[in-house]
Amino acid sequence: MKVAVIGCGGMGRTHASDYAKMPGAELAAVVDFMEEAAKSAAEAYGTQAYTDFDQMLDEVDPDVVDICLPTYLHKEYVIRAANRGKHVICEKPIAPTKEDAQEMIDVCRKQGVRLFVAHVVRFFPNYLDISRKVESGAIGKVGVVNAKRRGGHPGRTRPWYNDRAKTGSVIMDLMIHDIDFLRGMLGEVSSVYAMSRLTEHMEYTLVTLRFEQGAIANIEGFWGYPGSFTTAIEVAGSEGIIRFDSETTSTVKIRKIAETEGAAPVVVSADRSPTLHDPYYYELEHFLSCIRTGEEARVTAEDGLKAIEICLAAVESAETGQPVTFGSDSKAGRE
Repeated sequence: MKVAVIGCGGMGRTHASDYAKMPGAELAAVVDFMEEAAKSAAEAYGTQAYTDFDQMLDEVDPDVVDICLPTYLHKEYVIRAANRGKHVICEKPIAPTKEDAQEMIDVCRKQGVRLFVAHVVRFFPNYLDISRKVESGAIGKVGVVNAKRRGGHPGRTRPWYNDRAKTGSVIMDLMIHDIDFLRGMLGEVSSVYAMSRLTEHMEYTLVTLRFEQGAIANIEGFWGYPGSFTTAIEVAGSEGIIRFDSETTSTVKIRKIAETEGAAPVVVSADRSPTLHDPYYYELEHFLSCIRTGEEARVTAEDGLKAIEICLAAVESAETGQPVTFGSDSKAGRE
């Protein structure tokens, strides 16, 4: 299956690297508006570099287009690919607005192509294990969930993240991981309440979700966190508790002494849990398998739409100070 990756930033290079070593997949091309970025990725992963999207489609004719562009460009390139009969994998969030997301879904359906939204947390081994345990009833009925996701502010290196019209909020870009994961595990959300604090180089938000089945989840998102990137989740049920914290559960701990001329040696720590492949590999492999077999994806385009509906409700709540509820017609309204 021939795949072209659009966008050669960090995520695009991750996807390209995985396709390059995936049996049954051919990384047929990479595309970036910046010629140097496209050539660098093509050289690293053994494929062709393009700066023109339509030229690539004409010459390469890929089966799948994988879009790793900034969020505000997703709609344009998903629709352009779909109108050329290409299946599409789109990085999360699917789009900045519900209307854009719905149009993308409608066009792909009309053209008879598959659209997948890359909510990768559902493929992380620790989170996948948690969802399986919850679904099996191992901890009984879930009552409370606490989750957090913290990291540096991406706007320092990629200015578009600072523009909220282009999906620059910590809710839409970072917290959406936990929002999608929890909805996938616990079902539909009935209400959202959020509080947020924003400065020039920091954005902190606390979102509380109430689920239709009765559980309550508190999610913390932090851009501008001074430490290393961390995630954690605690799921409390009537029969037990499941906890995961990336800072304490790594199975491999590496200490490296970095020596700098004229300065004292510095010990650098890198803690991680080894896997055969990264979660992005398993995610992309799953999507390609769904195209081959016609099976339903673990994450659907409709899941991507639902995730941004909840995120946008959280943004509204943070701005108004009021909770937002969801009715049976899935349209958010103030409580």
